Amino acid sequence: MKMHFQRAARFVLLAMLPFSQTAMAQGVTSDTILIGQSAALSGPAEALGKEMKSGAEAYFDVINKSGGINGRKIKLVSLDDGYEPEKAAANTKKLINEDKVLALFGYVGTPTSNASLPIFTEAKIPFVGAFTGAQSLREPFNRYIFNVRASYFDETEQIVAHLVLQGITKIAVFYQNDAYGKAGLAGVERAMKSRKLDIAATATVERNTIDVTAAAGTLAKSKTEAVIMISAYKSCAAFIKAMKLAGGLQQFWNVSFVGSKALADALGEDGRGVQISQVTPFPWTDATPISREYQKRIGGPEKYSFTSLEGYIAAKVLVEGLKRAGKNPTRESLVDGLASMGKVDLGGFTVNYTPTNHNGSSYVDLTIISNNGKFKH
Repeated sequence: MKMHFQRAARFVLLAMLPFSQTAMAQGVTSDTILIGQSAALSGPAEALGKEMKSGAEAYFDVINKSGGINGRKIKLVSLDDGYEPEKAAANTKKLINEDKVLALFGYVGTPTSNASLPIFTEAKIPFVGAFTGAQSLREPFNRYIFNVRASYFDETEQIVAHLVLQGITKIAVFYQNDAYGKAGLAGVERAMKSRKLDIAATATVERNTIDVTAAAGTLAKSKTEAVIMISAYKSCAAFIKAMKLAGGLQQFWNVSFVGSKALADALGEDGRGVQISQVTPFPWTDATPISREYQKRIGGPEKYSFTSLEGYIAAKVLVEGLKRAGKNPTRESLVDGLASMGKVDLGGFTVNYTPTNHNGSSYVDLTIISNNGKFKH
């Protein structure tokens, strides 16, 4: 009888082992869910990664303090890629193969996300809430990608529509010479062509540099009325300052990826009148439940920003998916959980996912930097 009991107990343990190994391999233990992030935590775009990370962790902390997801606390493993595609690809391989995370989350940038795309697609791992509006993460449809924010097509359409409504049609584009800049340029071209207009002039800057002298000289002398900028905050700030020194009188517009708070800080007094499209509600208002909730948890007004609010919202989306992924989530059940969400109001910001559409939001707001680096909308 004793030997029979021992054999039975050994059989139960062996039967349980494959499940345990599988769960561990997918970033789930008895008390932890591992989520991986590659972002710019150093270098010229570091504010973007740091703000995205802080916003997400603010919400994950709330969930963890309330008991986690089915008793498991969320742990965000964040690796620095410096906004360089090669580093992002290496980080993605490490997160998947060594850290064995359940999902990838909150990546920052188009070139870095594009470099990681074939890796996470082959691994069949969810890729949620990237800080980019590129079409490459929207077309063709990819079962493993869940975009939270509006696309660059959505943002540039709103900017061009606003300018044309004002009677401004001579529009130039200053863009980063990489996948991000070209994605934004394509959005402006699309919006202009729909109105039978052409882009009047273009100029470029290399990623992670502020060598803008030639670009500013070219566009300052052009007869354009507005410049739409598709780059990160340091290069855009350098460009605006150089344009003003060269006598450029154009309106300056940015898409949300620029990093609005960091741009305003870098510009100082030169920031007044610079305009930026946004893909989240206004962080400094109490008009929406999501903003009020975020303000209580981010750690004080000095930490408010559009980027950290986006991280907070993206974290809410991921948590909602985890809640729907079952008691013992796997990568596939998380994909199914997110895809089954349908229309969900997160507090004045709505996302909508279906099994065939993983683009959560098309929300765009237009803002302007006013006195003392403050924003109005």
